[in-house]
Amino acid sequence: MAEPRHIVLTSHPSGQAAQGPAIVWGAPTAADRGPVVSGFTGADTRNVIGTHSGSYALYRALAVASGALDPLHKPDLTNTSPTDIIGPHPQWTGADRIVSIDPWGHKVADVFAEEIEQGMDIRPTIAVTKARISLLEINAAIADGRLKPDNRVLMTNGDINVTKAAIEHVWYLPGIAERFGLNESSLRRTLFEYTGGMFPELVTRSDLKVFLPPIGGVTVYIMGDLAALTDDSREVACRVHDECNGSDVFGSDICTCRPYLIHGIEVCVETAQAGGAGLIVYNRKEGRALGEVTKFLVYNARKRNPDGDSAASYFERTECIAGVEDMRFQDLMPDVFHWLGVSRIDCFVSMSNLKYEALVGQGIEIGERIAIPDELIPADAQVEMDAKKAAGYFVDDTVSAPGDLSAPAGRGLKDY
Repeated sequence: MAEPRHIVLTSHPSGQAAQGPAIVWGAPTAADRGPVVSGFTGADTRNVIGTHSGSYALYRALAVASGALDPLHKPDLTNTSPTDIIGPHPQWTGADRIVSIDPWGHKVADVFAEEIEQGMDIRPTIAVTKARISLLEINAAIADGRLKPDNRVLMTNGDINVTKAAIEHVWYLPGIAERFGLNESSLRRTLFEYTGGMFPELVTRSDLKVFLPPIGGVTVYIMGDLAALTDDSREVACRVHDECNGSDVFGSDICTCRPYLIHGIEVCVETAQAGGAGLIVYNRKEGRALGEVTKFLVYNARKRNPDGDSAASYFERTECIAGVEDMRFQDLMPDVFHWLGVSRIDCFVSMSNLKYEALVGQGIEIGERIAIPDELIPADAQVEMDAKKAAGYFVDDTVSAPGDLSAPAGRGLKDY
């Protein structure tokens, strides 16, 4: 790969010719809204800050630098269209309903076919496909008689048929600022400063209102008929789950993440089998969006507490290290539901007051709230569960109330 002769700075365009297609956020049609263009193959068409692929953008840059990837490569989108029709829904219209994803992101190969044919580098930010998922706990549920295969949603071998969507974040900065009650210029300046100046356009290009942040995205798993998501006569079950690699993948027993996720999947399967739809929204926000390194540091601090690992100091230890208890900002989470057209959740498999309040605050009605049964809570996770219950988590008469929060309930480091 030949070295470029000069570097094109998008932060200071040479003139009005450098303006890309207009983006009218919340417009009723894709044509009125305009495409999201972040490619470097034509600086004059670029109309957003950042690049596609979220946190994987740096891997793409490394691939280009190493010579493994042609910097001028454009994806061939033949046969990549969604396996299922999603939208448009009424929630897509208006600049304040969806502010963190592009609702048209899975349709670009069709709705912007002419622009792509003309050479404009427009890429999907959402992909929708079909799959089967296989989990050992689901086979155990079948063996125990809790779930019964129907060979439509749940197969005899324990596989679950799903429609799944991968979503990259696309932030409409005025809408993000409004959602958090902030001034847009203050938001842009803070984003610029606390990313080490990675995106100068945040402060030099106030005309660019859309930002593709280098963060993890969202994966959605839908069980049953997608039409049930927007049909008031059929039930919708849902679990909103934030990533926990240690528990979700490796079964770590210090938290309830995997057991609660599996419990949510069981409820979703049952609801889909009854003619409704089950929905798992999986957000890539490891360790409360604090990161896995911070999470493990907190584990050590908890386990080395001279008074023992207790619920009373659970949040304090996190705040001492990270400076804040939680950075997941559930305020943006309902955008996925608006994209799917969901306005009602009949069975919400979550005890989180933050998730509940975010959804209700965005006009999404919630019926029954389903807590994790006591028998699914690992012994070492009781500290976390008691702390969260005391802090405002939903409880009912099916689960135990927290006891003495100061009493050590978790293992110490010498017990491993």
